[in-house]
Amino acid sequence: MKHRPGQLVGAPLLRIFLVDDYKPVRQVLRRMLESRPSWEVCGEAENGKEALEKFSTVIPDITVMDFQMPEMNGLEVARKIIGAYPGASILILSLHMSPQLMTEAAKIGVKGACPKSEMWCLADPVEAVLQGETYFRMHRAAGAS
Repeated sequence: MKHRPGQLVGAPLLRIFLVDDYKPVRQVLRRMLESRPSWEVCGEAENGKEALEKFSTVIPDITVMDFQMPEMNGLEVARKIIGAYPGASILILSLHMSPQLMTEAAKIGVKGACPKSEMWCLADPVEAVLQGETYFRMHRAAGAS
């Protein structure tokens, strides 16, 4: 069994698949997520087509995916993944989060969506999904903590 520093011995790693067309964003997300001892990024993809090709080889616990990507957008990819793997947990990130995007994401079975402007708190939606909840959030109100 794989073990990371700070991880409880015998505790399974949470496997996270990152999908974003911008490599610096994937690098930041990887550092943030892997700062948790029991979380690991098990794979990355830079577009929708690559995400579909890699998903079946990495079989993640959670996929964190950008909405706006080349080849196929995040909702199209999520629809195909959830169709093939009904238990898949997918979180959508978007620079342009809207009520319509969140509604459509929820309809196809996405577990959560949050704005990229708040990706620094990505642990919150990941934790919510781990607890069997959903997490759909627009931008925080000014002054909100």
